[in-house]
Amino acid sequence: MASVISRKSERLKKQRRIRNSIIGTGERPRLCVFRSSRHIYAQVIDDAKGQTIVAASTYEKEVKGQPKFESKVAAAEFVGKLVAERALDKGVKKIVFDRNGFLYHGRIKAVSEGARKAGLEF
Repeated sequence: MASVISRKSERLKKQRRIRNSIIGTGERPRLCVFRSSRHIYAQVIDDAKGQTIVAASTYEKEVKGQPKFESKVAAAEFVGKLVAERALDKGVKKIVFDRNGFLYHGRIKAVSEGARKAGLEF
């Protein structure tokens, strides 16, 4: 009998493989991105200390206060710029990008491009 493998379990397997090689340090923290069906979340994490340095998402009042975005991809790029600006204010310039098991296209790619445009180095 063939077993049904869910998309979520496949993504979590990819996430574990990626997380084995990507570690955020104090000098190069990890930019972790999570994508739900409605929102996108990005946070810069120092794994050595186990704490989040900065975070941004489409769920925040600052993002919702903007004029309506033409697409979710545009909103994701804005979140990337926002998290990059906050990280630069905290003194973080270089990061490691963690796509969290998602494919690198669409909204995930838009977050990374927005962060690069705002001044973060990958």
